[in-house]
Amino acid sequence: MKAKSTERAGYHHGDLPAALTAAAIELLDERGVEHVTVREVARRAGVSPGAPFRHFADRQALLTAVADHILVDFGEWQLGMVADVEGSVMRAFGLGFVRYAIRHPRRFELIKTRVFSDSRPAELHQRLSDIERTLTDIIVADQKAGVLRPGDPAVVALAGQAIVYGLSQMIVDGYLPPDQAEQLTEQVLDTIGLGIAN
Repeated sequence: MKAKSTERAGYHHGDLPAALTAAAIELLDERGVEHVTVREVARRAGVSPGAPFRHFADRQALLTAVADHILVDFGEWQLGMVADVEGSVMRAFGLGFVRYAIRHPRRFELIKTRVFSDSRPAELHQRLSDIERTLTDIIVADQKAGVLRPGDPAVVALAGQAIVYGLSQMIVDGYLPPDQAEQLTEQVLDTIGLGIAN
């Protein structure tokens, strides 16, 4: 009975996959994706090294679960940015994207490898579809309100994503000074926005 006491300590969380995911995110934020190992995540969650494999086939499966959790957090963050906004909701949504990357650069790096690549895990498809649908709805609403000029929402979305993704990467890479990143982002969004503003 005593032999299982270490592993059981992790189960007081009530949901071991959630506890493992939370430990992985904590490790990601502290040290970066290359340091997120199943063994270290298990140690932080207070379970045996083999316990995570009951829920995640391997490290990649764990990282996909982490990416899914981050996408939820990311989406809620962006929606919080657009609540009660005056003017272009799309601009606020895009600014939310960049601000999240500024505050969580290591999460952005993980999302980049999981989402902005040609090998997106199937487990993330629904979550990404939901985010894309939200962005399309925001663009259509801005167009109906006369904030954005008419145009194919898919093309407008792609243009917007290219801008905020590029800015985020430049900030994470240190190309833009962190203390001026948000101000520069707003200026760039306003400048580029002139091309799609009504």
